[in-house]
Amino acid sequence: MSWGLVGSLLYLYGYLIFAYVILSWFVGGNRSGLLADAYRVLASICEPYIGLFRRIIPPIRAGSAGLDLSPLVALIVVQMVAGLLQRAG
Repeated sequence: MSWGLVGSLLYLYGYLIFAYVILSWFVGGNRSGLLADAYRVLASICEPYIGLFRRIIPPIRAGSAGLDLSPLVALIVVQMVAGLLQRAG
């Protein structure tokens, strides 16, 4: 398997992370339906990787609300590694 192919797969994984984050805004408390099913599938794919960053990076608190930056950092790391592998392969 060439490094370029691995880089392309990592870019695809980055898109899955992005879709996971966007769906998390819309699913909210609604845990039934097509969007919730898609969210659960993406969570099972993306959450193990994002969880690595979630253990390191605490959410930013603003009063009672919190902003979780771990998906953003995870996405940046995936994109950087994918770019490096694309150039190598």
